[in-house]
Amino acid sequence: MQVHPSSAQLRDYAILTYSRFPLRRATSKLDAARDDPSGLSVCLHCFNGGCTGERNHSQLHHTRTGHVLALNIRRTKKKVQRDEPPQKISKLAILAETEEDRYDTATTVICYECQEENTGDLDDRLSAVVDGVMKALSFSKREEVKAWEQEFIPCEHTLCLVQQDSGNVNGSDLKQCSSCELKENLWLCLECGNVGCGRSQFGGVGGNSHALAHADSSSHGVAVKLGSITPEGSADIYCYKCNEERLDPNLAAHLAHWGINIAESEKTEKSLMELQVEQNLKWEFAMTTDDGSVLQPVFGPGFTGLKNLGNSCYLASIVQCLFALPEFQQRYFRPNEDPPQVNNPAEDLETQLRKLADGLLSGRYSKPDSEISVQPESVEVPHQRGLAPAMFKHLIGRGHEEFSTMRQQDAFELLLHLFKLITLSNRTESSANPVDSFRFVLEQRLQCLDCGKVRYKYDEQDNISVQVPARPLASENGLEKTARYESVTMKECLDIFTGDEAVELKCPGCGSNKGFRKRSLFKSLPQHLVINARRFELINWVPTKLNIPVEINDDDMDMGAYLSSGPLPTEEFLPEDAATGTPAFSANTELVQQLASMGFSQVRCENALYATGNSDLESAMNWLLAHLDDPDIDKPVSVNSGVTPSEQDVEKIQQLGEMGIDAKQASRALSATGGDVNRALDWVFSHPEGSDDDNEMSTAQETGSTAQREIPGETDLPAKYKLQSLVCHKGGSLHAGHYVAFLKKKIPHSDESAWVLYNDEKVVKADNIEEMKQFAYIYILSRSN
Repeated sequence: MQVHPSSAQLRDYAILTYSRFPLRRATSKLDAARDDPSGLSVCLHCFNGGCTGERNHSQLHHTRTGHVLALNIRRTKKKVQRDEPPQKISKLAILAETEEDRYDTATTVICYECQEENTGDLDDRLSAVVDGVMKALSFSKREEVKAWEQEFIPCEHTLCLVQQDSGNVNGSDLKQCSSCELKENLWLCLECGNVGCGRSQFGGVGGNSHALAHADSSSHGVAVKLGSITPEGSADIYCYKCNEERLDPNLAAHLAHWGINIAESEKTEKSLMELQVEQNLKWEFAMTTDDGSVLQPVFGPGFTGLKNLGNSCYLASIVQCLFALPEFQQRYFRPNEDPPQVNNPAEDLETQLRKLADGLLSGRYSKPDSEISVQPESVEVPHQRGLAPAMFKHLIGRGHEEFSTMRQQDAFELLLHLFKLITLSNRTESSANPVDSFRFVLEQRLQCLDCGKVRYKYDEQDNISVQVPARPLASENGLEKTARYESVTMKECLDIFTGDEAVELKCPGCGSNKGFRKRSLFKSLPQHLVINARRFELINWVPTKLNIPVEINDDDMDMGAYLSSGPLPTEEFLPEDAATGTPAFSANTELVQQLASMGFSQVRCENALYATGNSDLESAMNWLLAHLDDPDIDKPVSVNSGVTPSEQDVEKIQQLGEMGIDAKQASRALSATGGDVNRALDWVFSHPEGSDDDNEMSTAQETGSTAQREIPGETDLPAKYKLQSLVCHKGGSLHAGHYVAFLKKKIPHSDESAWVLYNDEKVVKADNIEEMKQFAYIYILSRSN
């Protein structure tokens, strides 16, 4: 290849830059594009990756930037037999796989200005750059490995372990549970030498929890899993007092006390973390019908699956539901437009949302994967490979305490997080914000039980969270281990949500302590209504999911009955709180009731809701558990934070400014929320636009003035809604288990509409959808008129 001076200079620049520039841009599309026959081209100037096929974004990048040298990478997958996860080590991490382990790879250096390619020998300096690009671990993979890492540390119970006399313990005692017949999943108490079986584990590993029972009865804390001991000195160590997996620095000596020579030990079972990783990667919803028939896969535009990145099913289920809606499709699916022109597309939310929309909706990637092998005796039909949303997951989770990890997360919390990010990124866009289709106004009406005066409060929201009443069914024979509950209807849940509640507050009008009657109705209704069904109770201070059936069908649901007609002309309004000059804080009565049912007092419930934004039960509960010893925990809520705009932390205002919030509105939000940045962000979303007359508008709304502004949502009748999609969860806790989505869609090459199951990369026609409807976690209803 003849390289003219400009190309040579650029080559030198690439060589100089490679050693200090992170290769994050080069990997935003690697997995999908490199498997295309034409491969992926990585710019050797800025390391941006672009496809080279029909759309040829690599050529577009050259046209926009003038960067002329690129490395084209084409790969084909090898047939590889995977081994088990690596043996136990003190620091859990995912080992980096090289390209040679999985693929046959061909590379070509391209000069766009010369219109020439070179597949032969390169000079030493350019060869070093190419070699560096090929060996670099992708940015998304580095983040994934970092997020998976878990450091095991000692605790006081392993460091100060006192062992009893070994007595008559011999080798045969270590081969079977002392309380049952199990001979695997055995745990040795390092204090007394008792051997007990562990808890039942994923993958069919049995267990009757006799080791746990021994720890509870004896108060002994430290145990080792016998089948996990390796000659290198590692093993599963669990401290029942800490309720955590720990490290024992003196493990060899502690085992020798019970006659175990660690150097002669052999690892015969998978470790706890290996089982957890395997569970996260393989946990499936049933992919067959009740009679054993295989659920048929569906392919085509809008039927593309998302690969599970280890624990990303919560993200995949939410993304599938959102991009099935016309507002998200119109906003982000732009097949005839070039990508946004930004310096760093891998970190631009608009670019990543458009890329995700193209992958899901184009149908380009929705086809059977010929490389996925199916056993001859299996009835399973080859499914699609699915797209790996690694860059999108990293981008939306960046800087977030939970979403930046590889742990299982709450799908509903992710939905709200996405709504915030999209709305913030949309502030400078001329295009419509698709989140607006979810927005509506909720009216809260308080009426004093003594003087009868009222106060109205209006909150802009994009979801509702309804409590599902738990009514246990009596056991017929007293032998049932799992509690069963009476089914309820979605209408009953909405009736409870909009019904009258009692609130214990002192009336600022008449001074009465009789309390208030509170009622919540819709001031307006959205195009798409998100309903989060809360089915859990606090058992031993742990939120436990309850399997309460909620009946909902595909017929129209009339939401008009829950629309408010507004203040009545005859109503007399309550004055503002004279002590503070601002309206008294009105806690979300539904959440107060749920917290009170867990044993907390009314005042403590209100303090928790005030401190956490008045909208999230779990956050309020966690706040309570962390602040039970606060000296002012039983003092009534005071909305006068004592924080004035002039005292605001400049860094907090700048932090909100980086999210697209102007300084004036950021200052007001911080003043209204006691200087808490997260609550201030929530405040901004409930007080949109930040106009100068917001205070006057809010006061007018609360005092019942007829002055109105344009509000989100619609008030037209009739208001008929149909069930559009569901997010279902399998598992006892929302932070473990598996999420899937069910969507009502028109099937390709057919006039019928049917429910479709999106189970990570598998997309199939659903069966037994009625049962799934009853136990869904998130319901999305769309206005049908």
